[in-house]
Amino acid sequence: MSAVAAGSGPAVEPRALPRPHPLARRLITLAVLLVALITLVLAVPGLRGALADMRHAQAGWLALAVVLELASCASFVVVFRHFFAGLEPGRARALAWTEMGSGALLPTGGAGALAVGGWLMHQEGLPTDQIVRRSSGLFFLSSAVSVAAMGTAGVLLGTGLSAGPGGALAWALPLSGAIAVIGAALALPPIARRSSGRLAASVPVRTVTGGITEALRALRHPSWRLAGAVGYLAFDIAVLYAALRAVHFQAPIAVLVLGYVIGYLGNLIPVPGSIGVLEGGLAAVLVLYGAPVAETAAAVLIYHAVAFWIPSLGGLLGYRLLR
Repeated sequence: MSAVAAGSGPAVEPRALPRPHPLARRLITLAVLLVALITLVLAVPGLRGALADMRHAQAGWLALAVVLELASCASFVVVFRHFFAGLEPGRARALAWTEMGSGALLPTGGAGALAVGGWLMHQEGLPTDQIVRRSSGLFFLSSAVSVAAMGTAGVLLGTGLSAGPGGALAWALPLSGAIAVIGAALALPPIARRSSGRLAASVPVRTVTGGITEALRALRHPSWRLAGAVGYLAFDIAVLYAALRAVHFQAPIAVLVLGYVIGYLGNLIPVPGSIGVLEGGLAAVLVLYGAPVAETAAAVLIYHAVAFWIPSLGGLLGYRLLR
């Protein structure tokens, strides 16, 4: 919360930072568009590889993959509007698409999306404190859905409700990892409140704890729009499922979810558009969990082409509408 603790003085209203000079805004715009253009050019060879695989894939599943990716993007727009309900609906939708496009196009992935989205919302006049708190809350809510999905997949694998490789490590590692991450996230805000000194006052700690608190506040006051966080992940996993089915392989649900969530950790490596990195991460984990190598490699290329181009083009259109 932005107000100071009771009894320590009057509440301080968050202040927006001064807006950049028009020349600075133009230079930032040019830099963002230049990076986006470079990423699109670099993505062309990967698109050619995906198109080669698509020639031998089932057209119906490919069409479904596109529809599912659009549904995933629409789900993000829905949950984005929950956290930024004060924005005019049309501009909120354009901002949400621009954030998704930034995440796909910029080398820093999700961090770049948050930075670009925050800068654009600052141009809309939102206070900086509110932008940071609510963007962090949206990020942690989306991350919590992914972690919960990983833990659920571990349970399904461990109980035999989903097919997959045997052995305790296959299910115990993702399940214990999910429990550890959720436990740490829930424990961090109380620890930060009880601590004092530089650690509690540091910007990274305040940003993380503020984001976790905002996400928990959203869960305590449920809205139908929060389902968008689940849809954003679930529909995107379904895109990967459709890509695998297009090349004639049906992955068990636990293998699919674990391959997706763990494979996306490779996205943390700062490569424009995650070209090569995302494919390698997804394919490696899926193969580790028993998926066939040839079909997985083809399906992952198809998946990345769909998951890259739809948010990228939508993001560029959203950015144009904001301009």
